[in-house]
Amino acid sequence: MDTTANDSDATDPLDPLDAVLAGWKAVRPNLDPSPLGLIGRVLVLADHLQRSVDAALAKHSLSLGLFDILGTLRRNGNGKKGGMTPGQLLKAVVLSSGGLTSRLDKLEAAGLIARSDDPDDRRGVVVTLTAKGKRVIDAATATRFAEAKKSLPPLPAADRAALEDMLRAWLASAAARE
Repeated sequence: MDTTANDSDATDPLDPLDAVLAGWKAVRPNLDPSPLGLIGRVLVLADHLQRSVDAALAKHSLSLGLFDILGTLRRNGNGKKGGMTPGQLLKAVVLSSGGLTSRLDKLEAAGLIARSDDPDDRRGVVVTLTAKGKRVIDAATATRFAEAKKSLPPLPAADRAALEDMLRAWLASAAARE
């Protein structure tokens, strides 16, 4: 019998979470560590995916946070004003206001966005993509989509769809608890 690294044995060195769970069971048998298996794997997977995204976007001198802002402007900034307010961006990209300001400063310094007075609110600002910003986000989007496709799990399409549905439900549940 061939026992390769692909076997799903609980002692498989390719999945250290099983060892973590076994360790907790040994020292705290009165507690159920099994939820850590799923949560831990999601966290480890998220870390792998984040590194993959960052490596892909580095070709465009972008991080995921910067890409998210440019992508949000590209998808939503074509209204009457041609842009979005920082408040609208904040809701769309789920950042802290300080984090958003810092990222907007970087994008403006790189010539990818422009900030101008909001014609509907004298105290407000509208953020728009520059022509350079549009070129960068269009190129980066192609890279990002290719990276996402490459990062998909090796599952049949129906299983990926089911997984996406489950994750959508989990995300909705987590958001409802906040």
